[in-house]
Amino acid sequence: MIVPSVIFDGFLEKQVDELHCEQDGQVTVKKQRPVNLDLTTISMPATAKASIFHRVTGVALFFALTFVIWAWSESLSSAESFEFVKGLFNGFIAKFIAWGTVSVLGYHLIGGIRHMIMDMGHWEELESGNLSAKVSMALGVVFAVLAGVWIWF
Repeated sequence: MIVPSVIFDGFLEKQVDELHCEQDGQVTVKKQRPVNLDLTTISMPATAKASIFHRVTGVALFFALTFVIWAWSESLSSAESFEFVKGLFNGFIAKFIAWGTVSVLGYHLIGGIRHMIMDMGHWEELESGNLSAKVSMALGVVFAVLAGVWIWF
């Protein structure tokens, strides 16, 4: 039986579900479900953050590769086009795009290796999963810094 929700300013305040035992009709479980969650107050665990970052970097790679494929295509069309692309990569914006692409690729690779190891049955426990997520995110930051040093210096 579902107890009617209390409506306050158009939002559901609470909803209580009661499950009745089939044999004697007594209430066995009584839950209060959160309704109208404020997502900015929810603290996600490291495993969720690592998984979301892995997905976001995959999408970013998809869009970043359009720039990379264009540069490869343009540079292979003629000697003048090669010099144009080479000169383009000396600018700040192109270096920033290259750094972002390499950084995103690095984290996505690290996260992908982590997911493959988890698919083999390792790091599935709460403690080891959180540790592997934190290590993969830290390695991603280190990789991004090294990529920046490599591209700009």
